[in-house]
Amino acid sequence: MTATDTPFDKITLAGAGTGVDITPPVLLAPLAGITDLPFRRVVARFGAGLVVSEMVASQEMVQAKPSMRARARSELGLGEARTAVQIAGRDPHWMAQAARMVEDGGAEVIDINMGCPAKKVVGGMSGSALMREPDHALRLVDAVVGAVSIPVTLKTRLGWDDDCLNAAQLVGRAAASGVRMVTIHGRTRCQFYKGRANWRAIGDVVRAAGIPVIANGDIICADTARMALSQSGAAGVMVGRGAQGQPWVLAQIAADLFGQPHPVVPTGRALVDLVAAHYEDMLAFYGIALGMKVARKHLGWYTQQAQGCAQIRRMIQTSHDPAQVLGLLPDALVPVADMGQAA
Repeated sequence: MTATDTPFDKITLAGAGTGVDITPPVLLAPLAGITDLPFRRVVARFGAGLVVSEMVASQEMVQAKPSMRARARSELGLGEARTAVQIAGRDPHWMAQAARMVEDGGAEVIDINMGCPAKKVVGGMSGSALMREPDHALRLVDAVVGAVSIPVTLKTRLGWDDDCLNAAQLVGRAAASGVRMVTIHGRTRCQFYKGRANWRAIGDVVRAAGIPVIANGDIICADTARMALSQSGAAGVMVGRGAQGQPWVLAQIAADLFGQPHPVVPTGRALVDLVAAHYEDMLAFYGIALGMKVARKHLGWYTQQAQGCAQIRRMIQTSHDPAQVLGLLPDALVPVADMGQAA
């Protein structure tokens, strides 16, 4: 089956054991420090075909102390529906061990990271550095696919740089090794997040892959998703930064492009309730001190999207009192004209 043969309302990932249906083919990207379990839960409630955990280093996860390993399992959301767990590393042994651990914990899908451009990751010869070593990258794929019975997917970029655009060749070989789906970020590693994603270049991977291809990069709304699909011929889209402050955007894309029900986008009091619930979930998940720090960026995105008062936004971002933050949310999220209705 080729990516273009896949029905545009569903992608089926077969595994040696149970398969997984991705309906609709609109996925949440893994973003370090952002797509944690509380945020993924908010996105999933609106509707997403699949959400992907933050990347976890395979060797560190396997070798961690039992208490830290238990915490990592909780953060990954093992057992949560419609969730893929993304692992990274360079050693086939540790990648296979981590994959088994993740599968035993209840994960439905394992995603291999070969796209992270961060210097720390690339410096360890993991992430997108593997695009310069396709033979070694395939050894990692073989190790993970051979270790588990659940579907294995891959996330990568177009290549290392403009002189090394080898995603099509790498993905074709990965598909032959048993990878069931691939997500391509339409930039090279050396671009990081600069310039514009090249959705047309993703089309080269679609034609070579023989498996469903997901387009990623600069997809922030239904219009950009439609253009990415049109230019690439991909079977679905992955949304990253576009979901910041608007976790319902995946559901909006799914409704406009794939015939899913339109989400009720919260405004006024409903938006305050959603943000407050997300905030309290972060506090419960991380503990008060760390939770408040983690929550600040999310609160900043929510209030920026709502075009709330800048002074109140600053107060929320600097407050050390959860009760004060919760008390300020209505003023930060509800336009002045709607305050009477929200009361």
